[in-house]
Amino acid sequence: MNAIVSLARQFVVVRSMTVWHARVARDPLARLNLAEGVRDPYHLYEEVRRRGALVRSPLVGYQTASHHVCRQVLRDRRFGVRVEGGGLSRGDGQLSLLELDPPDHTRLRRLVAPAFTPHAIGKYRPRIEKVVDGLLDAASPDGPWDLVAGLASPLPIAVITDLLGVPDINSAAFARYGATIGSGLSGPQSLAHVARLIEADRRLRRVFAETFDYRRKEPGDDVVSHLLAKDSDQLAPDELVPLCMLLLLAGFETTVNLIGNAVLALLARPDQWLAVVQDPSLAGAAIEETLRWDPPVQRTVRAPMTDLELAGVDVPQGSMVVLYLAGANRDPAAYDDPDRFDLWRTEGAEHLAFSAGIHYCLGAPLARLEATVALERLVQRFPQLQRAGRLRRRSGTVIRGPAELVVAHPAAAAAA
Repeated sequence: MNAIVSLARQFVVVRSMTVWHARVARDPLARLNLAEGVRDPYHLYEEVRRRGALVRSPLVGYQTASHHVCRQVLRDRRFGVRVEGGGLSRGDGQLSLLELDPPDHTRLRRLVAPAFTPHAIGKYRPRIEKVVDGLLDAASPDGPWDLVAGLASPLPIAVITDLLGVPDINSAAFARYGATIGSGLSGPQSLAHVARLIEADRRLRRVFAETFDYRRKEPGDDVVSHLLAKDSDQLAPDELVPLCMLLLLAGFETTVNLIGNAVLALLARPDQWLAVVQDPSLAGAAIEETLRWDPPVQRTVRAPMTDLELAGVDVPQGSMVVLYLAGANRDPAAYDDPDRFDLWRTEGAEHLAFSAGIHYCLGAPLARLEATVALERLVQRFPQLQRAGRLRRRSGTVIRGPAELVVAHPAAAAAA
């Protein structure tokens, strides 16, 4: 009950400050967290860029949509994700690696990194193909269906449960509670949402506890079994749940929204959709351009661990710096015609969709593989796919993607 009251108070205070700074101060960061940012965050990133390479935000500290500045900060060891007294961390430890700096970050990342190398992930391709084929078999061939619920969401859940070693009996609950917690990455959206997040967290921890008990008795070649075998000096007991929670959220949130954003982008450009239909090997390029043009993770935060100068601005220790990764990916200084989705784009800076530096996304190879296979199979099975309903987007703005994307295959309906 205390947790609910605390989060509810936090929600009310933060929401009130956000609305005031959005409407009175016209702060782009505040406006991003309201309906304006959900509809289209990219004009707000451009507004930040017009104001300068590093811009003050009355809501948090500083903000930037400059590719150069974002990349510099992400790779600079003087910046951290957790600063004493800086108020940067969420403070609940639930996001494990995302909330830790070296040496703890280095220690924990080293424990799980072998499971996420391109070589290790490549072994999952047959499993991913089988899951995708099964999901597309179940999709309606002659009527509308939701691509998020029917493909983009169940695919990464099936794969991450396998990778972690969650027993089949717990996989449905694992998916349900994990999706609820993922919906809170942008912060609570209402008081009811606060209550749902707390309940989902409690129930998901119970699922993890049952998984740990099962894998202690029946160890396998999975991440949980390997983590349970580690010595206490490598992994403390209270670090196990947060680490697995992060792997679940990272394995789910990135992929489901990457698939949705890629299909949205291609269906809005029939010539590029047709190109992938005619040559499914272009699916990888389409996924890569989606990561640049409309990435699932829109922003992250860092803070300097000492007073320093950044982009000609004196930034004091502990100040929050919001890095608009999606804005950096459309910086005209880094890309020609950056607002154009171009399947054949070959030039430009390395995109920041998966961050950079020591916090570069551990699950990037897995997300790329899942999304690529999903798109390859989708264009082969539903070559004339079209949108067939109103798009409903996620309510948060840290993670961007469709909550519901209704599609249909009219050619199949006509043939029937």
